[in-house]
Amino acid sequence: MGVTRLKRKDRKNKTTSRLEVQFLKLGRNIETGSRSAESAKSQVSKNNAVLAAIESAAKK
Repeated sequence: MGVTRLKRKDRKNKTTSRLEVQFLKLGRNIETGSRSAESAKSQVSKNNAVLAAIESAAKK
């Protein structure tokens, strides 16, 4: 049997939910521990470092 094509709204829902899951994974709070440690090369940790620097500069 042939592969069924998704209707436009279903295609949209598929991509939106995939992006939403990706966003939630990136934004999730990381618990302390060796396995869940954020890598230093991760974009999230780079962003946090930049934000911390801006915040400390604003406080001075």
